[in-house]
Amino acid sequence: MSSPPIRKVVVVGLDGLEPSIVDPMLARGELPNLARLSGAAAAARVATTAPAQTPVAWSSFATGMNPGGHGVFDFLRRDPGTYRIDSGLNRYEQKSALLPPRAVNQRQGETIWDRLTAAGLPSTILRCPCAYPPDRLRGSLLGGMGVPDLRGGFGTSSYYTSESDASAREAENLVRLVDDGRSPIDTFLMGPRSPKARDGVRFDLRLVRGAEPGVLTIRSAGEPRELHVREGEWSGWLRVKFKLGPLQSARGGVRFLLLRRDPTVVLYASPVNFDPAAPLFPISHPPEFARELADEIGTYHTAGFVEDHNGLINERISEEQFLAQCDDAWRERRAMMERELSRLDSGLFYCLFDTPDRVQHMLWRFREPDHPANRGREPNPALAGAVEDQYRKGDEVVGQALDHVDDRTLLIVLSDHGFTGFQRQFHLNSWLLREGLLALKSDLSPGDAAGDFLQGIDWDRTAAYAMGLGGLFLNLQGREGRGTVRPEDADALRKSIAEKLTGVRDEERGRIAVRSARPRDAVYSGPFVDEAPDVVVDFAPGHRVSWSSSMGGVADGPLHEDNTRKWSGDHCVDPSAVPGVLFMNRPFRRDDASLLDLAPTILSALGVDKGPRMEGESLT
Repeated sequence: MSSPPIRKVVVVGLDGLEPSIVDPMLARGELPNLARLSGAAAAARVATTAPAQTPVAWSSFATGMNPGGHGVFDFLRRDPGTYRIDSGLNRYEQKSALLPPRAVNQRQGETIWDRLTAAGLPSTILRCPCAYPPDRLRGSLLGGMGVPDLRGGFGTSSYYTSESDASAREAENLVRLVDDGRSPIDTFLMGPRSPKARDGVRFDLRLVRGAEPGVLTIRSAGEPRELHVREGEWSGWLRVKFKLGPLQSARGGVRFLLLRRDPTVVLYASPVNFDPAAPLFPISHPPEFARELADEIGTYHTAGFVEDHNGLINERISEEQFLAQCDDAWRERRAMMERELSRLDSGLFYCLFDTPDRVQHMLWRFREPDHPANRGREPNPALAGAVEDQYRKGDEVVGQALDHVDDRTLLIVLSDHGFTGFQRQFHLNSWLLREGLLALKSDLSPGDAAGDFLQGIDWDRTAAYAMGLGGLFLNLQGREGRGTVRPEDADALRKSIAEKLTGVRDEERGRIAVRSARPRDAVYSGPFVDEAPDVVVDFAPGHRVSWSSSMGGVADGPLHEDNTRKWSGDHCVDPSAVPGVLFMNRPFRRDDASLLDLAPTILSALGVDKGPRMEGESLT
């Protein structure tokens, strides 16, 4: 007997699940709900995108197109005319001084939910990357990766201390306290940037020690008026309002972590999230959807990066405190999913759980005792299984979804890419300098003096440069503001650079660091190929482009260097080395599955033709 027709499709995204971790856990019976989907088989692999990055991959999932079709190639992009580096996910434009700025999504192309809306079918989309500002659709959508914090960044925290030698670290506001150990402390929370306030609009706070040891009370005009913070624990939300002008304000939410109360206060504040009830820019469709979620499940993180990895990178918070905040992210997302699945009657439901990806980035080093990031740090056996714990939490989510599945439901569980260690970094701009393809201004040397953001480059003597995590660009005449490479020479130069980079070795480790490099026309197709890197670099597992080169810097010293940061795992390597995983509750084609196949699969299941530019084919 044939199965009844599909009425609804439920998609659970578990960002970054690595097949080589999933399969042994399945075999050991540690993922019982995923085992219900796979039976005796291992997880199917699903080919990811080039580069294997979350915003790129989920944009290909949503559109069924390679990045050349949807226009998202990296977290970062540059304006070729000015060489200015900015977000690759969205931008802001203001057509007139009399009009407010508006957010513009960099992701282009027709999505699954666009096609379903045109067919009269509803969709509920929770936290899909590159859905900010929110797409208009029949149904509901809450933006995910790409939604900024209230400062306009990907995660700008605040660190409060009276220590005179403290300095601000990555993506952080440093606020100095005047603390005698007894009296109330008047301080502030930094808010949105404003032409009238150089550092940003401020919201006043008063910190008061109470009689109970280890507890600090934060008094303000926010809600609640008094917020009690216990040493070592995350606080609840403080809802705040920043006055931007006579008729304009910005509302947000922030959480605090009291690191020390006595003898002097040391306090950490999370990035200020948009208030879901009144965001500065729309984060949901319809606009009231974000508020309705908050009314039912409580205030939640709205920023695209929920998990506060910068706080851990900066060594302001501990691994345990980072994981406690990750647990909060799981609870919020599961509550959202439960609310929407309980209402789902037909159409598409999608929810992304990003936390496995973030935890692996930060804690992968505990899986590799020889990782350079472990050097000089005491091992913590309690964290050795932190990554696998995230997979078990993901399996619990799958069980929750299965409770809402009937014989007319197609359930899809997938990750957008896998994961690997990141032990060594390659200074790509330094390689270009040595090859005579990049030059620094005459008064500068490689290293700190050269700066970041492409500031130290002499464009009149440069043929190629790198920024972002995916590749490098030619300094092309007619495209770059001060281009030197003639258009008729571009193809030959792309091929020459790709050939020289392919097989580059890390002699200190005795292995290949760059598996291959490819001219962009060999990787991408579609209307946005001209915005892609000219050469795509595929690193071997264990290697990645350096922190310096990704931000447009030119490092000093050897080309290959240890990665000693707590950001110790990654996936920006050869895409064939980091496929995602794929499970379904219906038979499907397991061989050669690609993220590009998911859009046609979902549409076909619901009886809708795939879009004319969608490249994949239905897996069922």
